[in-house]
Amino acid sequence: MQKYLMQKRIALFLYLIILAFSAIIIRLGYITFYLSNTIDPLAYDLWTREIAVYSSRGKIYDRNGKLIVGNKLALSLASINKQVTNKEQTAQTLADILQCSYEKIYAHLNKKVSVELIKPEGRKIDEITARKIVEANLDGIYLVSDSVRYYPYGDTLSATIGFCGIDGDGLAGLENMYNSYLKPTRGSLNIYTDAKGNLMPDMVSYYESSTPGMDIYLTIDIDVQNILDRVITNAVSRYNPDQAMGLITNVKTGEILAMTSYPFFSAENYQQYPQEIYNRNLPIWMSFEPGSTFKIVTYSAGLEEKKFTLDEIYHDPGYKIVGGARIKDWKAGGHGTETFLQVIENSCNPGFMEIGERLGLDKFYEYLQAYGFGEKTGVDLLGESKGIIFKKSNMGPVELATASFGQGNSTTPIQLVMAASAAVNGGNLLKPYILGNVQTADSKEIVFENKPNIKRKIISNETSDLVKYALESVVARGTGRSAFVEGYRIGGKTGTAQKVGADGRYLENNYIISFLGMAPMNDPEIACYIAIDNPKNTIQYGGVVAAPLVGEVLAEALPTIGIKKDLINQIQKEYRYYIDKMYYTVPDVLGQNKKKLRSSPYYNYVFIGDGETVIDQIPSAGEKIAEGGTIMVYLN
Repeated sequence: MQKYLMQKRIALFLYLIILAFSAIIIRLGYITFYLSNTIDPLAYDLWTREIAVYSSRGKIYDRNGKLIVGNKLALSLASINKQVTNKEQTAQTLADILQCSYEKIYAHLNKKVSVELIKPEGRKIDEITARKIVEANLDGIYLVSDSVRYYPYGDTLSATIGFCGIDGDGLAGLENMYNSYLKPTRGSLNIYTDAKGNLMPDMVSYYESSTPGMDIYLTIDIDVQNILDRVITNAVSRYNPDQAMGLITNVKTGEILAMTSYPFFSAENYQQYPQEIYNRNLPIWMSFEPGSTFKIVTYSAGLEEKKFTLDEIYHDPGYKIVGGARIKDWKAGGHGTETFLQVIENSCNPGFMEIGERLGLDKFYEYLQAYGFGEKTGVDLLGESKGIIFKKSNMGPVELATASFGQGNSTTPIQLVMAASAAVNGGNLLKPYILGNVQTADSKEIVFENKPNIKRKIISNETSDLVKYALESVVARGTGRSAFVEGYRIGGKTGTAQKVGADGRYLENNYIISFLGMAPMNDPEIACYIAIDNPKNTIQYGGVVAAPLVGEVLAEALPTIGIKKDLINQIQKEYRYYIDKMYYTVPDVLGQNKKKLRSSPYYNYVFIGDGETVIDQIPSAGEKIAEGGTIMVYLN
């Protein structure tokens, strides 16, 4: 009986063993053949060490497809710490190559992570440094592809474009605002290792590609931008100002063609500059009293409301009594008897106080707001200010009078330019913008495109035509004569604005000198604004400092964008011989003998090349040349 029980127990035990073994086989088969699609990826995930890899960031182009910001190849350093056999020696070798502290590298190599990016010390290293690391042949140390921003035009547009951080994200300017478009998707270099970090010899590493960021095309014309930058750079050398700024826009669309903010900085090395330089884009950020450039607004409002006519007579004794206060003109003794056209030509303050008084507070304030002052323009750039304007309830007769000629309220350059553009484009206040469109890097598919946006209609076409004529007359016969360019119908307005100190009082002999010019005045295309903050060693008037700068910019920018000269319809300049240079017609010297050409008292010849016969000349015959200018004569 006992033997039978023993056999029975043994049989049961064997049966259980067979059952268990069968269950294991069935389970293994189930896992192998049925769950493999689920389990294999989990195993691969456990073995995989991912080293992040990024494709290039989206490029930034101007309106004509010229590269403004690109990328150049760089490499970054990563470590699989479990594979590093001698951390002390590896840390010292890398510290010597990267020229950083041993302690920092050693700390990276001792982190309990699968993969450690050695940053910032090992991010975006150059080719020479990368070669040294490869030659060191360090276990567990890898180089992965990376890129850094490339600026073919140096510090041009740096305040507008902004810059990227060490991780490639945009930190300022357009780089930050449109980071979601520009940033590439993440890729990786995938390496298989066991639990101890050793490479699995039978497993082949693989690469998951990164999708490059999208490219953005700006409304900027880089050729026009370079003209503006060069003129402002020369002005900085000449006048040593505290700050300087420039802005060029399309009058009809609101597109920004050029934007300059001085002091300049290098986006590639922004850390070397104070934050107050790289974090401010002056044409949209800086708010100050506009001075006489604001008179365009007052003048257009008065014309629209029919409060005066261009040929109406006004007498300026040199002051105006307002609310018991005697407010003086900028010119001692005043301008005497003049027309209201001459009021704007002469920038006569009492004349503009008269216009403001005729408009009245309610109507003046209505136009102040209609032109967009006291609110942001909505430009697609970071850091825009909205300026500061009087509260209507705090404005009395004196405040109305001073506001009429540009004192008391503060505005930004972009507000002022958009308001002046509305005054000459038929009365349409536009929303400015700098992003033209966004395209995919490979297929060039347009995923977003900006369009002109009219916010509101302010004045009639008829009034706008009168304003255009008046502003062209300012440049031909008034305070803006130094912006005159022979053949181009330029209009504009000077500005000499007092600056307010920390104590709320106006500073002595410290002004922001500006000029706002537009052309061609028969059908305005572009507006150019330049402001020089506290120029040194010069008479601080807009007509002396800023107007010639704008004239120089427009003389080059207009032919660059395809605007032809109009020598027939241009209002002829009224020369003042004690101030202005005279202009003379260039003679036709083609085919003449060199010996017959004699320099004129008014211009000089410079001969280029060998031979006796003239085969070409610059300027061409019939164009105008300033007194003392040069005619280049080419010989065969």
